[in-house]
Amino acid sequence: MDSLSPNIFVKDISETVNFYKTIGFQVVMTVPEESEFVWVMMTCGKVSFMFQSFQSLGSELPEISRQNGGSLLLYIQIKHIKQFHDKIKGKVNVIKGLEKTFYGATEFSILDLNGYVLTFAEHEN
Repeated sequence: MDSLSPNIFVKDISETVNFYKTIGFQVVMTVPEESEFVWVMMTCGKVSFMFQSFQSLGSELPEISRQNGGSLLLYIQIKHIKQFHDKIKGKVNVIKGLEKTFYGATEFSILDLNGYVLTFAEHEN
């Protein structure tokens, strides 16, 4: 295996794109290329997410249907976590503030607008 790029199903791709731009992601690919997107790939550094509308695959994969973000947590390793935290904390819903964990990482968690938890972590050497 070489990489993992989650394809995350969301209710509103436009709002999702705006949210992820707030925390530093950029759109790198869309379907269709213009107009109302049904799929978007966004990246920030080495992290890539794909976002797709429920409607685009709902009839082919009814298993994707759900009411909220469920219990998915995306764990993202970054550098300069304190600066990143200070940059975004007033723009997003921080659900767990900066803290040092028992395993040596500094972490904080936010909730995205789709109900997914994003935990950012910096592991000190």
